[in-house]
Amino acid sequence: MTPNGAAIRSIREARGMSLRRLARLIGRSPGFLSHIETEDDGASPETLDRIATSLAVPIEAITREKTRDQEAPGPCS
Repeated sequence: MTPNGAAIRSIREARGMSLRRLARLIGRSPGFLSHIETEDDGASPETLDRIATSLAVPIEAITREKTRDQEAPGPCS
């Protein structure tokens, strides 16, 4: 699973929660969380679980399955 940054941001904002507050709740920096929301970085299963718990949503609400495009590239032709 990979983070769905847009969903995380949307749910966080709908809850009236600042980036800084959610970062504090999950024990990470606001910059780190910002990178997850913009999908510049991934997140460990533990971090995703903390985000889901803090937002009171199932983990499926903030993640997506990896697609073939997201998997490691194969040998070049």
